[in-house]
Amino acid sequence: MSVPAESTNQQSPLESELATLLVEALNLEVAPQDIPPEAPLYGEGLGLDSIDILEVALEVSRRYGFQLRSDDERNQEIFSSLRSLATHVASNRTTP
Repeated sequence: MSVPAESTNQQSPLESELATLLVEALNLEVAPQDIPPEAPLYGEGLGLDSIDILEVALEVSRRYGFQLRSDDERNQEIFSSLRSLATHVASNRTTP
């Protein structure tokens, strides 16, 4: 499935929901709608560190009903961007 170029920088509803979760859980000084879906979450980009990622994983687990494990070999991919996190949540969540 191809995504039109003009929509790649627009947040999907789930990406918007997760951006709000990130901002609220981590007290970020950025508006949720200003987080680009493809920007890196870790290090450069949003600038999250490993403690931030653990907090986000905990909040995602609480809200969406599945565990994000610290020993998951896919974590670097899952947390690479808001879009990749949303894709993972969409395919694993137990709550709508």
